[in-house]
Amino acid sequence: MSDLPFAARAGQLVGSVIDSSTSLLAKQSHDIVRFAMGSPAAEAIPWETLREVGEEALGAHDAFDYAATEGDPALRAALLEALAGTTDETTDERLTITAGGMQGLDLAMKLFVDPGDLVTIESPTYTNGSATALSYQADLLEVPGDEHGMSVDALREQVDRAGRRPKLIYTIPTFQNPSGTTLSVERRRELLDLARDWGSVVLDDDPYGMLRFAGDGLPSLHELADGDPLVFSVRTFSKIIAPGLRVGWVDHDPSLSELLIHAKQAMDTCTNLPAQRLVAGFLRHGHLDTHLTTQREEYRRRKEAMQDALAEHFGGRARWTDPEGGFFLWVTFEDSVDTEALFEPALAEGVAYIPGNAFSPGRRFPHALRLCFASTPPARIREGVARLARAVDRV
Repeated sequence: MSDLPFAARAGQLVGSVIDSSTSLLAKQSHDIVRFAMGSPAAEAIPWETLREVGEEALGAHDAFDYAATEGDPALRAALLEALAGTTDETTDERLTITAGGMQGLDLAMKLFVDPGDLVTIESPTYTNGSATALSYQADLLEVPGDEHGMSVDALREQVDRAGRRPKLIYTIPTFQNPSGTTLSVERRRELLDLARDWGSVVLDDDPYGMLRFAGDGLPSLHELADGDPLVFSVRTFSKIIAPGLRVGWVDHDPSLSELLIHAKQAMDTCTNLPAQRLVAGFLRHGHLDTHLTTQREEYRRRKEAMQDALAEHFGGRARWTDPEGGFFLWVTFEDSVDTEALFEPALAEGVAYIPGNAFSPGRRFPHALRLCFASTPPARIREGVARLARAVDRV
């Protein structure tokens, strides 16, 4: 392998600890409570409704053909209607359908990031987002946050110290992965103002915004930007309908449409057409609102069950976030608990999570971990946290 003529970027392909956990867990033969993968619960996926929709949506002779690169007209129309009146309302010329949110991130990096460009990321952040930036040979700058999301003051200070402006600012503003925190309205406005001053693209990655189960809704960066071409918004149906569909969309300045089509045609020609037709039918028949209402209430129950269990087993030994939506709790232990060293004992006890260092290229969170509450019922959550406590006591 070492003698092969690799491209320089090959050394920047770091992979995903999160995605790799799926393969790791599949190899285990004992019972495991799975807090690792950030996905909806199997019972939360509306498979019966999708099956019913599919009989109509996939009945046409062209349902298994190639699709238009920018997205099938049926899905584009249904999506525009579904977004009307929401904080992500948009227009046809701003819309491109993608193969999930990850393709949206990749398209943004492909369009805007050259080797050596400075890209700022939240710390901690979604591992696949930072890995995508690295695959385009970006220089990453980690910006800390607090309960109100990424610190814009810290962003400004760190960029000043770096002595150069970022080409791109990557943020997950709502129910952030992995922390669960939400960027305040004040910071959203400050971030957009700063990006305009710098001429930096804001990559607005918001997979969880529709999953608010507490608190008051906030305007999205897309809405606050009011058409500013510097804001590139990535969305997905993976968290709100089903991850296996691999269907998402990006909202962008209309001047980017042709470039995005060219970039996507060099990747996959078009997003899976049968999946697009399924999603279009699901939206067109009005199933999304009912489904989201059910899931929001269920995810609230599961978050509270996890927080109660953490309080029972780790009160005084750890602290955790209190998200108002989304999938995740971010748990930080006292310094004596190394969550990477804890991983194998925890797996042996029958519980899986993602260690904190996976969410930081600089490995800044050795005593933290991410727990996904969305995928597990309350009783099972309590069992999983009890198993985690036994593993911590062992270590």
